[in-house]
Amino acid sequence: MCSHSFAAASADARSLHVVAAHPEQGWNLLCDGTIVFDDSGELLPDGSVVAPHRVPADRLTVAA
Repeated sequence: MCSHSFAAASADARSLHVVAAHPEQGWNLLCDGTIVFDDSGELLPDGSVVAPHRVPADRLTVAA
């Protein structure tokens, strides 16, 4: 694991990188130990969860 901290400032969060990609399963492992899911949810190294950032259905654009 790298020296990044999941509680660090947002500038540090941009420097995180993927160390294991599993697109077929819908998740990626970041260098700080965070697992990021395709639905935008996260599992942090300390076991806490970041809920998915979902857009309300009425705000979605529909292609005609």
